[in-house]
Amino acid sequence: MPIVTIQQGPRDVELKRDLVTRITDAFVDALKVPAESVQVWIQETPADSWAVGGTLTADRQKG
Repeated sequence: MPIVTIQQGPRDVELKRDLVTRITDAFVDALKVPAESVQVWIQETPADSWAVGGTLTADRQKG
């Protein structure tokens, strides 16, 4: 059973629905597994809890 983990900032639930559908379809097409066997885990991290290049993402969005 494939397990896909996505780490990202918070997104709208509609975008996440579309994303998990597309990921599931890709595994079904590529690996010929049933859709019911594909698990997608979304881990959302707030912008004040991760950084890029030494700057919090929350601070980068302000500028």
